[in-house]
Amino acid sequence: MKLDEIYNLWAEDSEIDTTVIDQVAVSIPKLHHKYMQILSKERLQLRKLEADYKQLYHLKFEYFMGTLDRETLEEREWKPNPRAILKSDIPMHIESDQDIINLTLKISYQKEKSTVLESIIKIISERGWQVRNYIDWQRFKNGT
Repeated sequence: MKLDEIYNLWAEDSEIDTTVIDQVAVSIPKLHHKYMQILSKERLQLRKLEADYKQLYHLKFEYFMGTLDRETLEEREWKPNPRAILKSDIPMHIESDQDIINLTLKISYQKEKSTVLESIIKIISERGWQVRNYIDWQRFKNGT
């Protein structure tokens, strides 16, 4: 799911129809469940990307060391590393590698989705208080 899709979904679900406030209160668990499912899927995707990063980092380390086997080079369509690199300089080369940068950006995007979903779930958890405050305000306005 894309971040914009999450924002659009929340834009619809975040509105509270005060004419049916009882239904709003009853729908809180269902809404919580909906976003928990989305968050779980997004967190699992994040874990997969992080595991992919570790594997790619290891491959890039071997690549820059010059120890990556020819079979893997061909499989990944990488050309052999033509220059000798000091072992202490390898992290710098890995961090500036385009494959690593692309995967790092995907991980950042995935983390942002998880953060947004966690925030939404926090707001949903507080929705019961919002409903109660609205009801109390209406009672106060009506003098009851």
